[in-house]
Amino acid sequence: MAVKIRMKRMGSKRNPFYRLVVADSRAPRDGRIIEQVGTYNPVSNPAEVKLNEELVMKWLNDGAKPSDTVRNLLSKEGIMKKFHESKTSK
Repeated sequence: MAVKIRMKRMGSKRNPFYRLVVADSRAPRDGRIIEQVGTYNPVSNPAEVKLNEELVMKWLNDGAKPSDTVRNLLSKEGIMKKFHESKTSK
């Protein structure tokens, strides 16, 4: 099973709010998820990102691949750097 960390769109029309979720890559965007690992609100100024860092690191270590947008968010939060450092230190 190919597992991805991606965004699930919530909110109302023209007022998006996203949940960062772990899901099977074959499931629909807003379909069944395995676990929620954070939220992203692009409407607030500045954009608000809340992540459960322990869960994200656990899923990355288990082989989950982040989508391009999620990878950018994780990089801005410094989680991708920690993940790569933990991989190279092993």
